[in-house]
Amino acid sequence: MFVPSEVTRYIESLIRDREPALKEMELYAKEHGVPIMELVGIETMLHLLRLLKPKAILEIGTAIGYSAIRMAKELPHAKIVTIERDRSRYEIALENIKKVNLEKQITVIYGDALEVEAEVQEYGPYDCLFIDAAKGQYRRFFEIYSSHLSANGVVFSDNVLFKGFVANDNVDNKRHQTMVNKIKAYNEWLMTHPDFDTMILTVGDGIAISSKR
Repeated sequence: MFVPSEVTRYIESLIRDREPALKEMELYAKEHGVPIMELVGIETMLHLLRLLKPKAILEIGTAIGYSAIRMAKELPHAKIVTIERDRSRYEIALENIKKVNLEKQITVIYGDALEVEAEVQEYGPYDCLFIDAAKGQYRRFFEIYSSHLSANGVVFSDNVLFKGFVANDNVDNKRHQTMVNKIKAYNEWLMTHPDFDTMILTVGDGIAISSKR
């Protein structure tokens, strides 16, 4: 935890209640081990999006559609394109989006984000890019899709602190160590990028915000 758990719970208690459909998705994600953004993290990103007022958002990593739906509801005039490579989650996302009548606002593309650039490009350019998929591919996602950003485009990268493990030199779990090394390399690459300014926020599981220079 980046802040004491009681502080996180206090902040969560102040966040306005979500509608039943969203709370149902949160419960489903918890019960089935589906990774969705932590509550304080997504509320932070949504607040920044309200300030930015993007008209088009690209999300890499739909999962069950939770964050796409949250963004669509907060930004009713924005078009959202989201990519999911897992067939089961893709189908569930479509069902969830249909339940809340957001099919016209959210477009879900089935496939690997490394392979569907041509299709994604048809809906661009994008004012915001949200990366929340395979952590080991973050840099490739950034390199491919940042080129489809508008002049003042912003990139949000989730999970860049990986439960705080990035601050430790030695991680007991070998698999975690490999992932930590990749995320640390991505963070260092981001922070020294010649075309973007980046700041990492210690909310949720760590959110990197990169804006064009």
